[in-house]
Amino acid sequence: MIAQLRGRLVAKGPTEVVVDVHGVGYHASVPLSTYYHLPPLEAEVLLYTSTHVREDTLVLYGFLTQEEKAAFELLCTVSGIGPRLATNILSGISATELVPAISTGNVARLQAVPGVGKKTAERIIVELKEKAGRLVPARVTPPEPGTAGDGLVEDVVSALVNLGYPRQAAARVVGEAARARGAAGTFEVLVKEALKRLAEGARG
Repeated sequence: MIAQLRGRLVAKGPTEVVVDVHGVGYHASVPLSTYYHLPPLEAEVLLYTSTHVREDTLVLYGFLTQEEKAAFELLCTVSGIGPRLATNILSGISATELVPAISTGNVARLQAVPGVGKKTAERIIVELKEKAGRLVPARVTPPEPGTAGDGLVEDVVSALVNLGYPRQAAARVVGEAARARGAAGTFEVLVKEALKRLAEGARG
């Protein structure tokens, strides 16, 4: 089992990264919560990994903190939730928000995540309510503010599409978020604002 990777970050996207460890490139799937805080390309990165074997394929899932990895592995213990959906959940709700959502039985918050219906949200709460208190996510350094240019907007739209949102809806809310946030619109800020708007739209 591969428990962690330390090496040079040679490729990154909202859902996956490649880390060069002594000349060997390791591909890992990551949630948006990890992508937010990745260093620049060619910088050293440490990812805590969870290894999953699917048929004849070994798949790595990477996280910047042990707490985020623990949240992922806890979600994978819920019946009906595999590693891909667990990653998707952490892309739509951070581990920091996940704990109180489970502890307080906030079905609506969990249901706002793409791929999580009411029954799945209720099952997460029932199966993890007693365990969620063990997760105390670590803080990571926020990214520097930047300008919400066309390239950044498209990256955020692509990330939301990867989460399962229709492109038209994603483009609309990201455009609204970019106009509202202006120069303070980092990738993380825009994704969170867009997810908030999509959740409000679903409730409305």
